[in-house]
Amino acid sequence: MKKDTTFVALDASKETLAVAIAEDGKRGEVRYFGTIANRTEAVRKLVEKLAGRHGRLKFCYEAGPTGYVLYRTIRSLGYACDVVAPSMVPVRPGGHIKTDRRDATTLAALFRAGELTPVWVPDAAHEAMRDLVRARHAAMEGVRRARQQLLSFLLRNGRVFETKRHWTRAHRRWLSEQRFDLAAQQIVFQELVDTVEQAVDRRGRLEAQMIALVPDWSLSPVVAALQAMRGFAIVGAITLVAEVGDFRRFANPRQLMAWLGLVPREHSSGASVSRGSITKAGNQRARRLLVESAWTYRLPARVATAVVNRSQGVSEEIKAVAWKAQVRLCARYRRLKATGKPANVVTVAIAREIASFAWAIALKVEPAAAK
Repeated sequence: MKKDTTFVALDASKETLAVAIAEDGKRGEVRYFGTIANRTEAVRKLVEKLAGRHGRLKFCYEAGPTGYVLYRTIRSLGYACDVVAPSMVPVRPGGHIKTDRRDATTLAALFRAGELTPVWVPDAAHEAMRDLVRARHAAMEGVRRARQQLLSFLLRNGRVFETKRHWTRAHRRWLSEQRFDLAAQQIVFQELVDTVEQAVDRRGRLEAQMIALVPDWSLSPVVAALQAMRGFAIVGAITLVAEVGDFRRFANPRQLMAWLGLVPREHSSGASVSRGSITKAGNQRARRLLVESAWTYRLPARVATAVVNRSQGVSEEIKAVAWKAQVRLCARYRRLKATGKPANVVTVAIAREIASFAWAIALKVEPAAAK
């Protein structure tokens, strides 16, 4: 005899978990169970208590700042758990009351009805690599802010480098020659210069760690394969793979494009069709990386020395796909520019197709066994 399934929804916050239960069946009871501490031991006791009263258990909670610790705790106890996308949770119009209790019971009812969309949950090793990638991204932003602060200070004091190319060897030599009459200004200038150097060093250290840890990563073959494409050096390939994760979870490249937010908005009804700018939904870091890579396709197609060096050890099949992508996208870039399309529109269109070729390449590579 098949056991009924009890659906358990958890509304997670930093300190507490609001628990609601939905009995199996359309007319099954949906009730608020209570609140527990958001701690591993409390979760273990809750699961044991519910397991003693019910047959099969399925758990869910919304993705958020608490991460995947709760998911891994429940899975380690032998029960299914879904982490659902908050943006995809149906919301009843006109609702003006929001409490943990109501959120938990609503989530339980929707979970039982199959109305929730689970997200892909990375394993601990992949999440650690993604944290490293995002730390490097934060360091990049730190470099940008530090440089902007230094340039703004110099501009306020009438010090302008003659050419527009900053941070070259000549520009750094010019910076070393700057002197200020007032001691306070000289101190500020030196502190800003030191801040820039420290930020650059931090970015370099994080990039070096990313590269050093790739061989022990299960997705290292995918990183190596993506480097056969134009516009993907090792840091870019690591970033894309860390943010996207398992490419195989997308049934087709259109799903990946939509997840990246690279598809245009659309509002169509009957004979009326209206399309706008891209949705910008999903992962901002991966989308930005693809758009930056798309700029390289404005140049004629050719296999540069850097690409040859990066492609060593990659199969001929993958190299053929990368070359096919380069020929197509370089020609498409020129064709779109010739029609008068703005450069940013052309670049986004190329980025959308880069995502499809990256998907095709990733599916031709088997991940390595975790070390």
